Amino acid sequence: MNEFSAHERILGVDPGLQATGYAVIETGRTSAGVILAGVVRTDREAPLEKRLEQIHQGLSQVIRETSPRVAVVEELYSHYNHPRTAILMGHARGVIYFTARQHGLEVKSYSATRIKKFLTGNGRASKAQIQKTIQVSLKLDAPPEPPDVADALAVALCHCNVLGHKAGQEYRTGINNRIKK
Repeated sequence: MNEFSAHERILGVDPGLQATGYAVIETGRTSAGVILAGVVRTDREAPLEKRLEQIHQGLSQVIRETSPRVAVVEELYSHYNHPRTAILMGHARGVIYFTARQHGLEVKSYSATRIKKFLTGNGRASKAQIQKTIQVSLKLDAPPEPPDVADALAVALCHCNVLGHKAGQEYRTGINNRIKK
């Protein structure tokens, strides 16, 4: 594990070709808070290369605005009945990794099971359980929406835990005002 400063900015990313969730959290010695969270949406009708470019542009803007040090991406999971989905998600993840490295960010990834187990103690927790846990951990008025944002917050919080930081600080800028749906 690397040595990290008292305040560290982490970009959590929930990869998706239609909607890529992102959340930038800032850690402190004893807590973490959200700087910015939202969704990069792509044009369904656009060709694949244009959609990947939209993801790249959206995440580049987030990185420039928030200056995170590390990007954390949920690992690819694919059901054997849907191999095409895995291939398309692989394209999105590739662009996310490229964008992060282009901006000088270290890239980490965790499995969905590990993220869920860290947050709830159950590797098979439901989306609702994850959202509720994030709400409580970050002292939010409501569970984070949409689910893409909740998943991005979850992966960022998982990495925060790996670094030895704890969540709990209220949002510094107010998530309701900073989520870009």
